[in-house]
Amino acid sequence: MTTVISHASRPAWLLPFGVTLIAMFSLQLSNLGFSPLLPSIQADVGMSFTQLGFFTGIYGLLALLLSVPAGLTAKRFGEKRVLAAGLVGVAIGSVLLGRAWNFESAVAFRGLTIFGYRFAFVSVLIAVALTAPPQLRGRTMGVLGATSAMASVVGAPLGGVLVGEVGWRSAILGYASMALLGAIVFWLFYRVTAEPAAPVASSAAQAIPRSAFRSPVVWLLALVVGLGGFGQFTITYFVPSVADSVYGLNAAAAGVIISTGYIAAIVLNLFIGVLADRFDKLVVLGGIVAILVVASASLTIEHELVFRIGTAVVIGFGFSAANQLYGLAGSLMPRHEAGNAMGIVSLGAGLFGYFGPQMLGILRDTTGSFTAGFYMVAIADLLTLGLIVLLYRMTRRAT
Repeated sequence: MTTVISHASRPAWLLPFGVTLIAMFSLQLSNLGFSPLLPSIQADVGMSFTQLGFFTGIYGLLALLLSVPAGLTAKRFGEKRVLAAGLVGVAIGSVLLGRAWNFESAVAFRGLTIFGYRFAFVSVLIAVALTAPPQLRGRTMGVLGATSAMASVVGAPLGGVLVGEVGWRSAILGYASMALLGAIVFWLFYRVTAEPAAPVASSAAQAIPRSAFRSPVVWLLALVVGLGGFGQFTITYFVPSVADSVYGLNAAAAGVIISTGYIAAIVLNLFIGVLADRFDKLVVLGGIVAILVVASASLTIEHELVFRIGTAVVIGFGFSAANQLYGLAGSLMPRHEAGNAMGIVSLGAGLFGYFGPQMLGILRDTTGSFTAGFYMVAIADLLTLGLIVLLYRMTRRAT
């Protein structure tokens, strides 16, 4: 039987929340940190840019298929079991990917890694929703986002260095080891916390207490999360390729560019988390997305400094927005619907997580340039801004 910790003892939620952060760090270390390995993987197994787009975009395809089942599974068996098992799956998939011999095998083993990742990721979101006090939802999601960003800050430069020293096949084993460590720590120390007697919610988070599957606001949130994270996810995976083919930079330099964006994300997640608790979350998110529109469009300017700054802004603000949207989903629904809500919202990330890299790869092969793909990202950000305005109106009517 699961041990339950009461919120009556204020620091009681800190231990389960802390080990959830450790699990998230080990999870994102492999998911975000391994991107500097991609040019070496592409060359080793003979991928075109379209194939590279599919290899990275398969994350979104599987997320689309697995997000709701992951939420249902976590609700049925508990987020503790599902998260730990998911991390073990990430470790196994990473080890096998390091043994890939062609494009097909690389896709198959990457798919296994993502299978474990998706179940673990949805369970992390549920664990945060079930442990952190509701009045601190924005700040705790900000800390979670900062932890994810830290994983990339550590993982991306380290991956870039290891590629040059030992090759990508050995470098990826380090990510597998961290996933196993995260699974062990989470399994040993995570406990569910009891529900507070009187939860506090922001004006935008007082939705009708219904099933997540019947809430139009939750489904709209899924679309907003997908479009809002479109640029951050797509550009993260293509930075090494852009840096190499356009600016002549190696994997280590690409890792520094990515880590710069995630260093910015650490600060921005914490700052935006405070703003989200103090002001209307959707107004804050609207301002973030407006910044993203400009930053994404700036990437079409072929200048290395502009590319570095634009990438940092897209990654930093995009990552922060996505985390706050997940936190909003947790606030909108009753506690017992947290798993279903997180699964549905993750559908959007899956849809556009597949569509984005795939389309950017196709546009690169078709036009011979990344410019069209960057314009595509800017348009996605503009559409996101419009959807946030619609979501704002819907939540105002609900209250």
